Amino acid sequence: MRCAITLAYNGTSYLGSQTQTESKNTVLGNFEHVLSQLSINSKVIASGRTDKGVHATGQLCHVDLPPFWSDLQKLQRVLNQMLPNTIEVKNIRAVSDDFHARYGAKRRVYRYILKEAHSNPFENDFITFVQSVDFAKLQQNIKLFKGEHDFKFFMKTGSDVKSTSRVIYRAFAYKYKGYIVLNFEANGFLRSQIRLMVGALLKLGAKEIEEQLTCEKNYKIKPAASNGLYLSKIKY
Repeated sequence: MRCAITLAYNGTSYLGSQTQTESKNTVLGNFEHVLSQLSINSKVIASGRTDKGVHATGQLCHVDLPPFWSDLQKLQRVLNQMLPNTIEVKNIRAVSDDFHARYGAKRRVYRYILKEAHSNPFENDFITFVQSVDFAKLQQNIKLFKGEHDFKFFMKTGSDVKSTSRVIYRAFAYKYKGYIVLNFEANGFLRSQIRLMVGALLKLGAKEIEEQLTCEKNYKIKPAASNGLYLSKIKY
């Protein structure tokens, strides 16, 4: 039986989400290790990868279960008892055999969280602190990313992709209880694309962002820190 599993995780101590041959210290590396202890040995396929330090509230994976794991509610309880407290199974549901967590995804939603304040030890792993933000400017400039663009100047070097064009359906910013939340929804994102877009919003003006979006000039902005980024939802 193929199942879709929704995961939430604190990515602070992990080397990203994907399994790695050189290290087991990844989100899926830990998840697959626990599954193997329950005699579930099929590979876990995630909707996409998150980098080191990036969090998720709605990462979706699929896995094929052996027949003896038919009680999905029990499996969820057992998994949450065995997994590290930095990883939580939020939901397990049966899906069709042709469901694919990665290739079936239509849209991916991410949030990036900022706070205008001095850093503190209780939030450092989860929020990017900034000295000051021109919020009106931020709200206006984030809209520049909407639409279809070639994001080759908003991609980490060394990426191996067939196309650097992506469609961003929604891009907006709002304030919530003292935090500034940036929301991005697209058909897909390149490696470090969101962090580079946030870095541009914090450092560049509208003209410079437009020049980088049209590939006229690459300002080579450093990506924003990984700790403020959350994969929040996958749409199918």
